[in-house]
Amino acid sequence: MELIAALDRKLAQLDEQSLTRQRRVVDTPCAPRVVVGGRPLLAFCSNDYLGLAAHPRVVEALREGAQRYGAGSGASHLISGHTQAHQLLEERLAAFVGAHLVAPRALSFCTGYMANLAILTTLGADGDAEIFSESLNHASLIDGARLARAAVKVYPHADLAALAALLENSNAGTKLVVTDSVFSMDGDLAPLPQLLALCERHGAWLVIDDAHGFGVLGAHGRGALEHFALRSPNLVYMGTLGKAAGVGGAFVAAHASVIEMMIQRARPYIYTTAAPPALAHALLASIDIIGGDEGASRRAHLKALIARLDAELRLKRWERVASSTAIQPIIIGSNEEALRIGAGLYGMGLWVPAIRPPTVPAGTARLRVTLSAAHTHEDVARLAAALNELEELR
Repeated sequence: MELIAALDRKLAQLDEQSLTRQRRVVDTPCAPRVVVGGRPLLAFCSNDYLGLAAHPRVVEALREGAQRYGAGSGASHLISGHTQAHQLLEERLAAFVGAHLVAPRALSFCTGYMANLAILTTLGADGDAEIFSESLNHASLIDGARLARAAVKVYPHADLAALAALLENSNAGTKLVVTDSVFSMDGDLAPLPQLLALCERHGAWLVIDDAHGFGVLGAHGRGALEHFALRSPNLVYMGTLGKAAGVGGAFVAAHASVIEMMIQRARPYIYTTAAPPALAHALLASIDIIGGDEGASRRAHLKALIARLDAELRLKRWERVASSTAIQPIIIGSNEEALRIGAGLYGMGLWVPAIRPPTVPAGTARLRVTLSAAHTHEDVARLAAALNELEELR
């Protein structure tokens, strides 16, 4: 039993440091109003930024997809699991973001984590590759860089001068600059135009994880590439489909040669069962909504909600990180206080997660407020009033 006892000691240490994570069981569809353990709550914790997870058109498309294709794919894409639904989705996604790429093609994945592992282990597999990684990158990018077994240099957050110096001093045959577009715990945007200029100057790939930008950024929801009006053959773009798109999975879009190399060499793509084709069929409906008038209306409403939260909050001790995105962090500081405030909100019927190390740096535990187009102005005003009240109580 010593093996179990050793684990129990480690678990006890996490608890002492207020770092224990817990799951809550949700009884209802993903939406601002949920029921957890029989209790109604107003949730500000999902990444369903456009409110499409329970959209009737998307739900109906999922039902239709299951009737047409069954429940599962049955095999990997390269065996027999690549259905017409997957093919249509990849073609639609390539067309959707393709104006910002050269000779665009898209490849679908079960998760964004797998997609990032696939990109970096494919492009970074050369013996002389070097990866330049943003310090606040998502864990999937960090792990992908490790698995690539390439040399890795980490540059400080949004520090263009530091990155430029690293690129200038690199003799690597293959260079990859890797960054989130919207940083998931801060909500700020990477300086992508300047990063792309550096990559083009130094013959480097720019790998962009647009998990929190796809569907939300840009006039038509085409993500960070549209938002910044980028276009280059050096771009490798990853977008997730379980956040603003409301369903699940992810995709990589890049030059056709990049995608073909991933099909031939990316282990996270080759050696896994394809996602259920019904999900791909449902995502066709999601993309239609995102790119249409309804998507534009939902993005406008989300923008108005962000402005409403900004106007209503009157924080003095806590720091609200400046963010123009749906991610609105409030830095509390200590793990214990962040947990206490999160519990206080929960007691008031508001569900806002407390985020602690190692997800964020020590001393910056925070409430990660996420807004959705499915929220109302009244919902946001209620949250702001609760936060103002709890801060004053100390």
